[in-house]
Amino acid sequence: MIGLNYAPEPTGNAPYTTKLAEGLLAQGHQVEVITGYPHYPSWQISPGYSGLAAAEMINGVKVRRLRHSVPAVPKMLNRLLMELTFGLHSALRSWGSSHDVVLVVSPGLFSSALAIAKARLKRVPVAIWIQDLYSRGLEETGGGALTTKAMKWAEAKILGACGAVTVIHQRFRDYAIEELSVSPSAVGVIRNWTHIRHTDDFDRKAVRERLGWAEDEVIALHAGNMGVKQGLENVVEAARLADAFSSQVRFILLGDGNRREALQTASEGISSLSFLKPFGDKEYTDALRAADVLIVNERPQLREMSVPSKLTSYFATGLPVVAATDPQSATADEIRASGAGMVIDPQRPSALLRAVEHLAANPAEAADLGAAGPSYAESVLSEKRAITTYSRWLEGLARSTYAPIEDRGL
Repeated sequence: MIGLNYAPEPTGNAPYTTKLAEGLLAQGHQVEVITGYPHYPSWQISPGYSGLAAAEMINGVKVRRLRHSVPAVPKMLNRLLMELTFGLHSALRSWGSSHDVVLVVSPGLFSSALAIAKARLKRVPVAIWIQDLYSRGLEETGGGALTTKAMKWAEAKILGACGAVTVIHQRFRDYAIEELSVSPSAVGVIRNWTHIRHTDDFDRKAVRERLGWAEDEVIALHAGNMGVKQGLENVVEAARLADAFSSQVRFILLGDGNRREALQTASEGISSLSFLKPFGDKEYTDALRAADVLIVNERPQLREMSVPSKLTSYFATGLPVVAATDPQSATADEIRASGAGMVIDPQRPSALLRAVEHLAANPAEAADLGAAGPSYAESVLSEKRAITTYSRWLEGLARSTYAPIEDRGL
C-alpha cells in the first residue's frame, strides 16, 4: 500500500489506510506500507521524525516512511510539490518484484501516478483507492477552466492506467465513468467505514466537565479538518449570532488545518465558540459522544468532490447531525439515506443556529434522528464488511481475475 497518510495522523485518509492495512494483515495477507512522515492536519512533521527515511512496525504492519516536502500553507502548487517529492522518493525505493499487488491511495493523485508507472514497469497488478476527486474539486472551488481541464485529463489518464479503481461513493463512480471515461468494468464502490470504537466506561458528565462544557449548554461540535472546503466561517458567524441572542448553543471546532488560525482570528470576542486541538482515538470518541449535536459544514456549491469521512464517526454516536451543505451534494444524499440528521442552507449562519436550537428544544425528534445513525453505520458502513470486500477485490486483482465490486449495499 502506497499513500501519503498513515497512523498516527488522527484524521483524513490516515485512519482508513491504517485500518485497511491492519485488517488485511488480520485476514492472513502480508502487508507492507510505504507512506510519508506524519504531518496532517497540522501541516508540519510530527516531533520525533527526522532523516530521509524511517522504518516502523505498527500493530504488526511493516511501515516504511519517506521524507517529502510539507507546505506551511497548503495551496495547489505546493501540495503538488509535496506529492511529487513523496512520489519520486517512493519510486526510487526498492519494491514491486516480490509483491502480488500494489494499492495506491489518492490523495495524493500525483504521487500515485509515479507508483503506478513503476508498478506497470515491474509488471505488478496495481489498483487505486480514490478518496477525493481532484478535477471535481477544482470545478467546485473555482479553479480556472484551463487548470480544471488539465486536471481532468491527468486524472483520467492516471485512473485509466490502473488495472482497477475503487471509490468510496456511487456518485464518485458515476463521475469516474461519465466524466473521466474510466471503463465501468474497472471501477467499483466500497464504502468507508466507522473506525471509532465505543467503550463501556464512557461518563458523559465527567467528559463534559473535563472539556469545560456546562450541563445546560447545547454543544454543537464540528470535528475534523479546518480547510477551505469546510467553509467554517459559517460556524463562526452562527456563534456570533448565538452571542447576540444569548443562545444556550455553544459551537466547538475540534481539529486542525490551514484555516484554523484565520478562524480563530475571526472569532475573537465570540464567547459561543471554542477550539480544541485534535485528540487521540478515545478522547476523540468521548468528545463526540459528549456533544448534543454534530455538525458537517461545507462551502456552497460543493457537491461531488468528497464525502466527509467524519460522517462515519458521527453516525456511530447516536447523536443527530446537522449538515450545512448544498442540498444536491453527496453529503446531503448521505444524510438523507441515513435518516440521521437535517440538511440546511450552507450560506445562512442563522439556519445553522436555528437547527441546533430546534433539536435542543425537541429532544424526542433529536433522539429519533440520532438512533438512525448507528443502524445505518452497522448496515452500510461496517468495517468488517468493507475489509472483507477489499480482501476479495485485491485477491482477484493479484490472480488477474479482477471483477468490479458491484455490491450496491456497500
